[in-house]
Amino acid sequence: MSSKNYFCSMLRIIILLISIILWPSCKKPYVGNTYVPPSIALNFSECASPPIPDYSNNEHWAALPFRKDMADSVPNSSLSDGQATAAVDVFFLHPTLYLESVDRKKYPWNADVNDLEMNAKVDGSTILNQASVFNIAGRVFAPRYRQAHINSYSPVGHGDTLNAIAAFELAYQDIKSAFDYYMKNENNGRPIIIASHSQGSTHAIRLLKEYFDEKPLAKKLIAAYVVGMAINPANFKQLKACSTPTSLGCICAWRTYKEGYTPEWIQKEDYVSIVTNPLTWNEKITEIDRGKNTGSVLYNFKNITPKVAGAYIHGGILWTKKPKFFGNILYNTPNYHIADYNLFYLSVRNNVAERVNTYLSIGENYSNK
Repeated sequence: MSSKNYFCSMLRIIILLISIILWPSCKKPYVGNTYVPPSIALNFSECASPPIPDYSNNEHWAALPFRKDMADSVPNSSLSDGQATAAVDVFFLHPTLYLESVDRKKYPWNADVNDLEMNAKVDGSTILNQASVFNIAGRVFAPRYRQAHINSYSPVGHGDTLNAIAAFELAYQDIKSAFDYYMKNENNGRPIIIASHSQGSTHAIRLLKEYFDEKPLAKKLIAAYVVGMAINPANFKQLKACSTPTSLGCICAWRTYKEGYTPEWIQKEDYVSIVTNPLTWNEKITEIDRGKNTGSVLYNFKNITPKVAGAYIHGGILWTKKPKFFGNILYNTPNYHIADYNLFYLSVRNNVAERVNTYLSIGENYSNK
């Protein structure tokens, strides 16, 4: 072997050794050039976890009422941000934005709250389009947390399931820490709305069970808007589905799909999920035409579009005919999960104000039975 070839061979070996040393203590997320999503090949216990959030650090919150952020936004000049004078608080849990199917070799299972690119995605999507709904009547607190990767919802095999459970547990511990910090430092006895979407709702269900259901704090709960996930009513002893637009201490929930479509996994559910019609808010009025929908927020947050989507309850989900808006010919998915709030934006916003006003007029002397 020539000295030149020997040098090149040794250089390749050195580079390989350095790569192995620097590679985290979990197995590669690639086989050759093929990406491997979180699975048993990436054992949670052998992988590094992102740094623990510090909720005394304002940067570890996606929204706070005493600083400017996306939760202060309104989609129309006729609306206003009421946080400065709000008498109640909103604790909002964002959905999964950790979706990358590319190199996640550093933290394969949970997102890093210090990841600026990830934070920008959270702020510019869910905080803008969902958390802002609640600024009409509540101070919005939205913690960043080490959200589980999207593939944690579709584990393959027993080992993979254990990994996914561990990823969700890590995320929930952040939620608990954030809520404890909020209660100790910011709440000061104020009434609370719990609001969430998708993975945020996965954690909100557990938060409601642990802190509110049959707990003294239940009397401070105006309502919980736990959207985008199935909720088994049997999981709660005290908390129940909201039955009217002004019901208090209760849960509103919906999952939106195109009329006629029920995903296979929902067909396999052995219970009927809590489901609220976000246009009527009344358990006795389960169907309403899109003509009664006063405002959806679509691609452009600065526009409110009326009459986009109706809503009617079908089993444990919400059905709507294909939303009607300019360009909807290109919108062919039957799964409207991403638009659970957007389709009913103004209706949800107005209902938040209605429930808050009801609570403030009655106080804690209400019955949710």
